[in-house]
Amino acid sequence: MEIKEIFKFIKKQKTAVITSIDENGYPATRAMLTPRIIEGKYLYFSTNTSSNKVNQYLKNKKACVYFYKKGKIKYQGVMIKGSMEVCQDAITKERVWRFGDSLFYKQGVTDPDYCVLKFECQEMEYYCDLKIEHISLV
Repeated sequence: MEIKEIFKFIKKQKTAVITSIDENGYPATRAMLTPRIIEGKYLYFSTNTSSNKVNQYLKNKKACVYFYKKGKIKYQGVMIKGSMEVCQDAITKERVWRFGDSLFYKQGVTDPDYCVLKFECQEMEYYCDLKIEHISLV
């Protein structure tokens, strides 16, 4: 599958499953809303600065993101390995900010508990119909 098609697939999903590495070296996996922005090989997520995952990414940028769609017969999934950067600069936060975010971040886009996770895709593994494709973005 072409990279453009994979990003098109990602945009249609409602949930992303992301993994960080905890302080004991174990994977820590959680579900999140899909990326707010997909730009080139970067995915941008919004989250709380106070979350465990932010602290984990500040210590270890290694990350994995997974998207899937389970139909009645067909199953599709894409695992993406890469690195996660925690962005707290005003320009990035404003780009990712959405109107409804003020419900969660009372101080608005400048709320210290609001930050952006910028994921750089490096390697993809796409699965569909019992076939696996490996794609490098490095």
